[in-house]
Amino acid sequence: MDVDGNQSPFKLNPHYSFIILTYNEEMHLPRLLQSMKGLNAPLFILDSGSTDNTLNIAASEGAITGYNSFINHPKQWHHALNTFNITTPWVICLDADQIITPQLHQMLLDFTDHEQYENINGIYFNRKNYFKGKWIRFGGYYPFYLLKMFRYGIGFSDINENMDHRMVVPGNTIKWKEGHLIEENLKENKISFWIDKHNRYSDLLAVEETERILNLRQQTVKPRFWGSPDERTAWLKQLWWRLPRYMRPTLYFLYRIIFRLGILDGRTGIIFHFMQGFWFRLVVDIKIDELRKQNEDGQK
Repeated sequence: MDVDGNQSPFKLNPHYSFIILTYNEEMHLPRLLQSMKGLNAPLFILDSGSTDNTLNIAASEGAITGYNSFINHPKQWHHALNTFNITTPWVICLDADQIITPQLHQMLLDFTDHEQYENINGIYFNRKNYFKGKWIRFGGYYPFYLLKMFRYGIGFSDINENMDHRMVVPGNTIKWKEGHLIEENLKENKISFWIDKHNRYSDLLAVEETERILNLRQQTVKPRFWGSPDERTAWLKQLWWRLPRYMRPTLYFLYRIIFRLGILDGRTGIIFHFMQGFWFRLVVDIKIDELRKQNEDGQK
């Protein structure tokens, strides 16, 4: 499919389209596209200024591409969903560092927008997260459900979040427990890349939490412990915000390592849980205090 919307000779999947976000993803994009082979769905790629071979790879697969300057993931997804000319009833939103497993591929191949999904507006995929080549199975990281497939025009990107990029779908949702979505960012095999990335994320999250403290930002998803995966996450976030800063990173790390058996992930897994569950959260807390002090100094 070219930029003018001309379709390639084979019949396109009439049930769903794919949207992928990219930025210098020549390492990951071929892997994802290969896992999508045979689904024959319309493909849209929103890039944020790649300087490598990403766009050439996208063109070779007949993707319709667009550009938007990156601010954060929720706004990038919002732009993609409101800019591309999606004509299918469903859309699947993927990150370039994800892979569709054969079982999930078969489930998507069998999917039709008919009676079975008549009253369903969204489908959660079960994610397997990898760090330095190791599946992070414990510590609350599996099973882990991401709302990746939903009815176009009904689901939307939650721009009330500054860092977490989740979709919101009113109405009924289901979970596909068996077919998996693999997530493995090969760039993170270098810990310096991981640290730089999460340092940027900590800026976004610190601003978000500071705005929540000042009642300048609200939750879109209704917090419910026994609700959907995202409603439970919203409930847990409210609990997190009530915990004392500087103490909560320690509590969270111990919760993941001991109560959620993260220690069973071995040395690589423990490094991941420490860096993501403690180091990252501690940096966010430090930056929140820095922002609050800046606000107080500015009001003097």
